[in-house]
Amino acid sequence: MRPGETPSQTVGPYLSIGLTWAEGAYVVAAGTPGAVWIGGTVYDGAGDTVADALIETWQGSGPSWPRAVPGGDFAGFGRCPTDSQGQYRILTTVPASVDAQAPHLDASVFARGLLHRVVTRIYFPDHELANAGDPVLAAVPDERRHTLLARSAHDGYLFDIHLQGVDETVFFDV
Repeated sequence: MRPGETPSQTVGPYLSIGLTWAEGAYVVAAGTPGAVWIGGTVYDGAGDTVADALIETWQGSGPSWPRAVPGGDFAGFGRCPTDSQGQYRILTTVPASVDAQAPHLDASVFARGLLHRVVTRIYFPDHELANAGDPVLAAVPDERRHTLLARSAHDGYLFDIHLQGVDETVFFDV
């Protein structure tokens, strides 16, 4: 603990003890057909990067989810700490639509100053029709929906997370 910090401000540095593993960022194995990277940067309310956060993603794989795959070909779950620049990357596939909801990843953020995780969703820009009919996305005010949409990148998608501030990511009370 750094001088002057309270226990709630030190959550981040302790995330690396037992909560991360080498394959955590790989929901699918490298080289999996259709694999994409989901990555971005985590920002605090002052616009500074958060170098000690942990991002978790969950996703379904269609009507049979959850399913166990021998050999771990599809975990459905990823976990990645942010690096010294506040960046994370998770290798996965874009999930299918499930229960009339647009393809999305569920994501949790653990970070210093948070006593409890915050939960959001990551939607994909190339599924406009499905996004328009998604009941959860439709419940979010128009001016805030952009905080739930990833941006296309050369190797997948970018999804920055703003914990507070003007562009605060929409978080859900779960």
